[in-house]
Amino acid sequence: MIVEREYYVKLSEIGKENKITNKALLGILEDIGGIHSNIAGYGIPTMDKTHLTWILLDWRVQVIRRPNYAEKILARTWSKEGLKYYAYRDFEVVDEQGNVIVKAISRWVLVNIETGKMERITDEILSKYQPESNKCVFEDETFDKIKELDNYERESKYTVKRGDIDVNHHMHNINYLDLANEALPDEVYDNEKEFNNFKISYKKEIKLGETVKCKYSFVNNTHVICVKSEDDTKLHSVIEFLNKIKKHMNFIKIYVYFFINVLK
Repeated sequence: MIVEREYYVKLSEIGKENKITNKALLGILEDIGGIHSNIAGYGIPTMDKTHLTWILLDWRVQVIRRPNYAEKILARTWSKEGLKYYAYRDFEVVDEQGNVIVKAISRWVLVNIETGKMERITDEILSKYQPESNKCVFEDETFDKIKELDNYERESKYTVKRGDIDVNHHMHNINYLDLANEALPDEVYDNEKEFNNFKISYKKEIKLGETVKCKYSFVNNTHVICVKSEDDTKLHSVIEFLNKIKKHMNFIKIYVYFFINVLK
């Protein structure tokens, strides 16, 4: 089953150059995923009956073209064949010309809201989502294990407020992007529009009133932000922003190749 819905990019969803922000994009993807769960009977409205909720573990997002303010877009999603304790969901955002402008994949676990423990994803539950077995947005849809770093260039602190909390009484998953943006150095944040390739791995929930450390480093052409507890004992999340590759770099590579192999 492929679920689709049209959206218009709102004023509250735009950032630099009047284009949609990554946080707003995740909000749209989250919304269409929730609609699918409602159809399947395992959404928020039925939590009091099923006693189950989906908890997000990972995002991987690629923005091919960032939609503009007031632009109409179509978001679509579908479930994939799951494993014993993990479910996978793909997303596409399409413009009015039918071009795919955003791709994303995500990984989830099913949790019992009464016990707080993970539940096995049975064939009966998965069948309600009518998973698509052959439709993939990326050739490689595996999730790399994202690890925290040993050393950091800088860190900042943040205390979680009421507005950060979701229906599961944890920090809303899209708000982790706010933490990441606050952790970026000024020269990085000011010079970048929005990162078009990013990953988020959620490790441990953050609750109301907790203070976390947002630690930053630039490693292997990637801006890495690790969100940890104030005492450094718990890793809450790792966010990776792939640094944009300057256009002139390709020209330099071609020139070097030509100089070495042709003019030698």
